[in-house]
Amino acid sequence: MRRIDAIGIVFGVFVAGGLVYVLLQLVGLDSQNAGIWSQALLVFGLIGWLFTYVFRAVNNKMTYHQQRDEYEQAFLQKRLDELSPEELQRLQAKIEPESEKDSQA
Repeated sequence: MRRIDAIGIVFGVFVAGGLVYVLLQLVGLDSQNAGIWSQALLVFGLIGWLFTYVFRAVNNKMTYHQQRDEYEQAFLQKRLDELSPEELQRLQAKIEPESEKDSQA
C-alpha cells in the first residue's frame, strides 16, 4: 500500500464518521448522543477490522505470503520447463518410488 492510499483511507474514515454524526443528528439524536454513537461505531469498525487482520495473518492470507507462494510456483515451473526430456524422466523415476512409499505408509 502506498502512502497516498493510507492517507486516502484515513480521510475516508474521517469523512464517514462526520457523515454518521450528521445522519444521527438528522434522525433525532442530540449532538452529545450522536457523537457517542458515531465514536462507538468507529471503535466497533476498528475492532472488526483488527479481527480480520489477525485472521488473515494467522492463516497466511496476507499479500506478502500470497506473492511469495506465487513466486515460488513460477520459479519451480520455470525450472521444470528448462529440464530436458531425459532429465525429466530421471527425476520422475526418482520421485515415483518415494511416492509409492508414502502411499503405502
